[in-house]
Amino acid sequence: MPLALLALAIGAFGIGTTEFVIMGVLPEVAGDFGVSIPTAGLLVTGYALGVMVGAPIMTALGTKVPRKRMLMLLMGLFVLGNLLSAVAPVFGLMLLGRVVASLAHGAFFGIGSVVAAELVAPEKKAGAISMMFSGLTVANVVGVPLGTLIGQSAGWRVTFAVVAALGVVGLLGVARLVPDLPKAEGVHLRHELAAFKNGQVLLAMAMTVLGFGGVFAAITYIAPMMTRVSGFADGSVTWLLVLFGLGMVGGNLIGGRYADRALMPMLYVSLGGLALVLALFTVTAHSKVLAAPTIVLIGALGFATVPPLQKRVLDHAHGAPTLASAANIGAFNLGNALSAWLGGLVIARGLGYTAPNWVGAFLALSALLLAFLSAALERRETGSSSVVVGASSGETRTALHH
Repeated sequence: MPLALLALAIGAFGIGTTEFVIMGVLPEVAGDFGVSIPTAGLLVTGYALGVMVGAPIMTALGTKVPRKRMLMLLMGLFVLGNLLSAVAPVFGLMLLGRVVASLAHGAFFGIGSVVAAELVAPEKKAGAISMMFSGLTVANVVGVPLGTLIGQSAGWRVTFAVVAALGVVGLLGVARLVPDLPKAEGVHLRHELAAFKNGQVLLAMAMTVLGFGGVFAAITYIAPMMTRVSGFADGSVTWLLVLFGLGMVGGNLIGGRYADRALMPMLYVSLGGLALVLALFTVTAHSKVLAAPTIVLIGALGFATVPPLQKRVLDHAHGAPTLASAANIGAFNLGNALSAWLGGLVIARGLGYTAPNWVGAFLALSALLLAFLSAALERRETGSSSVVVGASSGETRTALHH
């Protein structure tokens, strides 16, 4: 794999840390600002919505900017947002800092996915994408637990200052290692927008919203769920997040490996398994022994969907994939926002801290049904094309005979 993928992974590491670390310090942030846990959950929802909105807008603004330079500008914006979060005196400014940082997220991963895919042979594209996303998953093994530990010992503000420093390292990595790839000739914004007319692209994005949304329904409230239901100590949240991160690393690598071989079967297995495990989490969350391996499985099955879904969007948006790729990253975070909001809603209704798991199971099951629908439509389209080609060939043979 090209060394440039390491630079993309470094940037992804910083972004992954800031996205997920808020879950580990959510009780501390809520306590400092004097807000409830569901209200503090808006820091997850706001970030996710910022990614969803910022992904297409920032990518569209960057269509005339070389990809390497755009990636560097995005990392600069990421640093600014995290610094604002670190010094925010009130909850509203903290939320603003999260949104500012989130504007870089979708475009970075969207443009980075295209760059990663262009650096390797066609049969290795999903593997290259998974290598870039490995920075995001490793963040959950190293960055998020470390950030949680720092937040619980030195204060959550120090956590976000450290995350800003990670962003600086990511910026320098991109500047040093990513090559200046030439822009595709003749591709303009209207070509990028045309990809959204493809039904398969839209179905893949819908699967992204629902599938990964299922993960966030449970994980957003992992800290209060584990401490108040499972009975873990506050300090145990750190290593539980490590387990989640290890699951994500494994799932990402498996998803990248098999998406290049059997993309749709990979989605069937991961989405179906995710729905089942999330449903079981409503029971296993009451046991320390069972909760830990369940968290690993949620991370693994959830992130096994990322490389195949990202590759499916790139495949069906062939020729002008950058905006569609970034929009799919926004779709991940739309799912995160939706599920975080729904999870907070069922908790606020008094249904308990395990209730978000049912929300996640329903979302994952819905994504699985869309995967079956997408495959059925694709088979129908392929069959129709074969009939047309066959008919055209028959007409040609008849004309030659006469």
